[in-house]
Amino acid sequence: MRRAAYLQDWEQTKVLADPRRLQILRLLMAQPATLTQLAQHLGRSPAWVRHHLRRLEQAGLVELAEVRVDGRVREKYYRAAAQAFVLQRLVLPQGDRPAVVFAGSHDLALERLAQALTRHVDIILHPVGSLDGLVNLRQHLCHFSGAHLLDETGAYNLPYIRRLFPGQAVQVVTLAHRVQGLMVAAGNPKAIRGLEDLARPDVRWVSRNPGSGTQVWLERELQRRGLNAAGRLTPARQAATHTAAAQAVRAGQADVAVGLEAAARSAGLDFIPLFVERFDLVFPQQQMRPLAPVLDALQRADFRRLLHQLPGYDPRHTGEALAV
Repeated sequence: MRRAAYLQDWEQTKVLADPRRLQILRLLMAQPATLTQLAQHLGRSPAWVRHHLRRLEQAGLVELAEVRVDGRVREKYYRAAAQAFVLQRLVLPQGDRPAVVFAGSHDLALERLAQALTRHVDIILHPVGSLDGLVNLRQHLCHFSGAHLLDETGAYNLPYIRRLFPGQAVQVVTLAHRVQGLMVAAGNPKAIRGLEDLARPDVRWVSRNPGSGTQVWLERELQRRGLNAAGRLTPARQAATHTAAAQAVRAGQADVAVGLEAAARSAGLDFIPLFVERFDLVFPQQQMRPLAPVLDALQRADFRRLLHQLPGYDPRHTGEALAV
């Protein structure tokens, strides 16, 4: 069976930083070869290949495959330790305060929280969407994530978390409930009233990145209403965040987008509410200590006042832990 391996050791990364060694490794990933064969293919001396091959072998990237004996000739065949390698490493800044990485759904309240906690912790935001954020968390590429994924059962987030983290100690804490709806230009010049208008030929709309909570909801809702038979609905453009979607409508690049009321109001757009969702923070239990400033802030009155300032945000369940 052909398999892939993760590169999680700094020494392996340093070894492969040399393009010559990377080329040798890629040749040995394709098929085993001897020093002489590699030298002929690369146009180099066997001694040159031996030097770099030894470094690859010491790093655990290359191994001896077999030794073939033909009379007095003894040939060693080398091969790569895997048929593919995945570089997976979280690199953090080194400064006076701790740094934590968030990967997940875009949220305006979380942006403000990161700014408010600057003196205590450096929160690095990486908005990749709800589903990709949970995958990043599972692969240890972030410290915490945020999601608003509506399951077919009508439950938010927990069914996805149970499937992605079976048997793992994962904590889920509600950040806020948020209102999502249609963001349209001021005055609503296209007289857009609901999702049915996305099927109109004169309406250009913005989709969100695949796997984002908003896009998951939108695709399911369009399907439920029979508005996207055979995937015929085509968006004018795609946006990775609520803010980017709102700016596309404001700039006249699209007529409508599904997004947060807070993003619409901030961009000076009109807003047609569609649904209320729950946005949860997700993190492994062992990350509770580095995330203590974030979790403490969720319990404070000043953060709830911040949420009240954002249109469409409801802080009544902010900071509540959910049983996974």
